[in-house]
Amino acid sequence: MQKNGLLFLFSALALSACSQMGTSPVTEGSHSSSVRYGDPRDVETITTNLGSTDIQMTTEKMVKSLLQHPQMQEIIRRRLLVVASPVENKTSEYFDTQLITDAIKVQLQKNGVRYAVAEGRAMKNQESELIRQNQSGLYKKSASAKIGNMSGARFRLDGSVSSIIKKNSSTKDAYYVITLELVDIEEGVSEWSDSQEIRKTKPR
Repeated sequence: MQKNGLLFLFSALALSACSQMGTSPVTEGSHSSSVRYGDPRDVETITTNLGSTDIQMTTEKMVKSLLQHPQMQEIIRRRLLVVASPVENKTSEYFDTQLITDAIKVQLQKNGVRYAVAEGRAMKNQESELIRQNQSGLYKKSASAKIGNMSGARFRLDGSVSSIIKKNSSTKDAYYVITLELVDIEEGVSEWSDSQEIRKTKPR
């Protein structure tokens, strides 16, 4: 009876160990439950730095203002090309201003604005593709995009972000101004401009 009791005890311990080993991945995996999806439109108030809510709010307001301008309505009607210059960061902090440029570009394109490829990586990609089609010998000449036929933009959209940051022993105050301007490239005339102000304070 003692032997049977010991065997039963060892069997029970072994089963318990196997059970714990089997559930350990679940326990480790349970940490992943702390990761959750959030609404991209939720207000972000973690720091006084320029954040996602600021970009969404300001770009939507300025794009709405631009689309209501008669000159932009004429641009859309005549299908004239616009080039978007990268938004310039004039603040003392680092953030990716391409987020602002892209947000404006996407919203305007949804409303019928046509963009010319003339900045940064997009222009380099355009040049590389034209060279590949015309100089690599891999493409039929009759079916290749011809060099020298790119359309130039008639209007340019410029933008900038400026800031004033103030601190004391108890508070940090951050003031931002995001500005956009539509320029007639041929005439060198500013056709439209608008700005949005943002102020954020936080106890230190």
